[in-house]
Amino acid sequence: MNNKLLMALSAAAVITVSGCTTMAEMAGADTASLNVMATEGFNKTVQEARGNKTLDTSSATYRRINTVFNNLRPYADQLNQTGEKFDWQLAVLKSDTVNAYVAPGGKVVFYTGIVNKLNLTDAEIAAVMGHEMTHALEEHSKSKIGAQALTNMAIGIGKSYAGASIGDLGSAALDFGAQVGVGLPYSRNLESRADQGGLMIMARAGYNPQAAISLWEKMNKLDGGGSGTSFLSTHPSNTQRIEAMRKNLAAAQTVYNQSSVKR
Repeated sequence: MNNKLLMALSAAAVITVSGCTTMAEMAGADTASLNVMATEGFNKTVQEARGNKTLDTSSATYRRINTVFNNLRPYADQLNQTGEKFDWQLAVLKSDTVNAYVAPGGKVVFYTGIVNKLNLTDAEIAAVMGHEMTHALEEHSKSKIGAQALTNMAIGIGKSYAGASIGDLGSAALDFGAQVGVGLPYSRNLESRADQGGLMIMARAGYNPQAAISLWEKMNKLDGGGSGTSFLSTHPSNTQRIEAMRKNLAAAQTVYNQSSVKR
C-alpha cells in the first residue's frame, strides 16, 4: 500500500463526500495516473477481444458507432478542462449485452448489443456517446474513487495501484470497468450531469438532442420486459430522469439549431 493511499485512509474520517476528488488524488488517483491506468486496461481489453474474436472493426454497426465517435470527439476536446490531453480511443465488442462505458482519458467501450437490440439511430448512438464522454471529461471516475475511499476505506483501490493483474475473472472488459470505476453505478447527481453534458455535446456535433429522450424511452421499454440490461443497471433510467432531460432540452436544442452541421 503506497504512502498516498495511507494518507487518504488516515484522512477518511474527517473529509466529507464533497471532497471526493481531493480524496481520490490523495489516494494517488490524480488525472495523469488514472489516464495511464485506463490506457493499460483498455489495451488489455482490446488484446483479449482480438484474441477471442469479439473485437468488431468492420461491421456496419461498428462503422456507425465509429463515425459518431469521430464526429463527437472534436467537440468533446473543446470541453476538456482536466489539464491533460485525451487520447480518445474506441473499442466495439461483439456482444448482445446492452452496455457502453468509458474510462479516464477517453477510452470508450461499446457493445454491439446496445445498438442492435435497441435499433438505435445515429443520433441515439450520439446520445449514449455524449453521455459517456461527459463522464470522462468531468472525471466522474475520480469522484467515484474518492467516494469509495471515504465509504469503504479504499478497498479495491489499493489493489489497482499495487499493479494487480487485470482479468482475474477471465474477462478483461468487465474487470477493466470495475477497476477504474466505470460500468458501475455513479451517483444520481453525476448521472444527471452526464445526461446534461451529453445533450450539449451531441447538439454541438449536429445531432438532434431530442434523440436522447427516445433513447431512454427505448431503454425503459426494454427494461420493462425484464431484460435486466447492464446499461440500465449502471445508468439508472426512470421517468424522473427523462423529465430532467426534457427540462434541459431547450438549451441543447438552441445549440443544435445554431450548429452549421446537421447529421
